[in-house]
Amino acid sequence: MDDKLGGMRRAPEEKQRDPERTKARILQAALEEFAAKGFAGARVSEIAARAGMNKQLISYYFGGKEGLYQALNTRWQDEESAFADRSAPLGELAADYVRANSSRREYGRLMLWQSLTDDGPPDPAFATDVRRDVELLRRRQQEGELPADLDPGAVLVALFSMASAGISFPQLVRAVWDQDPASPEFAEHYAGQIEKLLGYLRPGGGVPAS
Repeated sequence: MDDKLGGMRRAPEEKQRDPERTKARILQAALEEFAAKGFAGARVSEIAARAGMNKQLISYYFGGKEGLYQALNTRWQDEESAFADRSAPLGELAADYVRANSSRREYGRLMLWQSLTDDGPPDPAFATDVRRDVELLRRRQQEGELPADLDPGAVLVALFSMASAGISFPQLVRAVWDQDPASPEFAEHYAGQIEKLLGYLRPGGGVPAS
C-alpha cells in the first residue's frame, strides 16, 4: 500500500509518533551525546539509540549530524532569549548566565568540546554575535556601568569564563567550597557572588568593607 500523505512520503514510524515529540527526543539525545563526546566523537547511530528511534528519522528531520548540531544551537539561542535580559544590570545578567549554565550543563559541555577541538576561525554567526556583545558592553561603559579604562573585549572573555566556571573547573569548585558544581546551592551562591563582584566594577560601586 502506498504510504504517502499529500504527495510526500512519510518518515519511518511517522504514523506511530508525534512529529514534534519525536524531534524533541532526538534533540535531547543529540545534546547528551554531543556533551559527552563532542561533535567529532558523536555518532548518529548512538544518538538514535539514546532516543530509542531509527536513525533514518534523524536524516528525515535534521539531515544528519550537522543539522542536529545547528538545531541545538538554535534551541540554545531561543532559551537564551528567554532567560537573558540584556537590559538588566551587568551583574544580574551574568548571574542569570551562571544559573542557566548550571541548569543546562549539557550546553556548556558542548561549548567546551567545541572550544577544545576547534582551533580554526570562529563560525561567522558566532563572530557576529560576539562583536554585538562587545558593542553592548562598550555602550554600558559609555553609560558609566564599567570603568573607562577597561577593554570591553577583555570584559566579555572574563564574563564567559566566569559564567562557565562550574562546568570548566568542577574540581576547583569542589576544592574551594566542597560543593557539587552541578547543584542549585552552588549555582545560587556563585551567581550571587558574581553579581556582587561586577557591581564593584561600576564607578562609585565601592569596595567591600574589610
